Amino acid sequence: MSATSPWAERATQVYDGSYARRYRAHDDEFESSEPCREFAAWLRRVCSMRTPPIDVLDLGCGTGRYFWALTGVRDLVGLDASPAMLDEARHPYKAEMIAAASVSLLQGDLLTHPFDAERFDLVYSIGVLAEHVPLDAALVANVARWLRPGGTFAFTTVHPASPSIPRTPGRRVGEWIAPLAFGQLRRSLRDHLLAQGLYADEERVRELLGRSFIVESLDRFVSEAHLHCLCVARKTSA
Repeated sequence: MSATSPWAERATQVYDGSYARRYRAHDDEFESSEPCREFAAWLRRVCSMRTPPIDVLDLGCGTGRYFWALTGVRDLVGLDASPAMLDEARHPYKAEMIAAASVSLLQGDLLTHPFDAERFDLVYSIGVLAEHVPLDAALVANVARWLRPGGTFAFTTVHPASPSIPRTPGRRVGEWIAPLAFGQLRRSLRDHLLAQGLYADEERVRELLGRSFIVESLDRFVSEAHLHCLCVARKTSA
């Protein structure tokens, strides 16, 4: 059995039955949320770039809010640390429109859960990475291992310039100094501004994807809550 990170332990406590029911109720207001509609349209465009049938992993699937937006899917796996959220995902929003031939829901830690190498054609994550769990080199390496050559990694992050992030005096000073700094000082300031992986800007996304992925698109998007990065990257064949 894989070890459980503090992030997964926190998720099981915070995202309990009461939270999950409120979250699932919000799913039913999907059409009134322009950001939700935009995220769904983005995900459909990502799927359209793949030749069906494809095998898909939703990292941090929650209540399965976007399952219905996927197209051309053979096997869909939803992974989440919260059993309460997964209970709600068993009757997700627009369940009648889910086109996947099979859907599996797994409780597990996004940072440590084992999957077979080259298991998926698409790994996606909306509203989770660099928001509720750190986006770091280890997670990117896991995704690269899980994807088949040429597979797609599509994900959102919270940008460190998001107005949702409190502009403390320390953050303001760091934002002013970081562009002028060099070497270890700049790296330390950047790590602080990015909250050790809980935020990620375009520079950090490109750094982390490194040689394992080719960035196909990297855009900014404003939701009801945050300024996001939306990234679509393709695993290199090497």
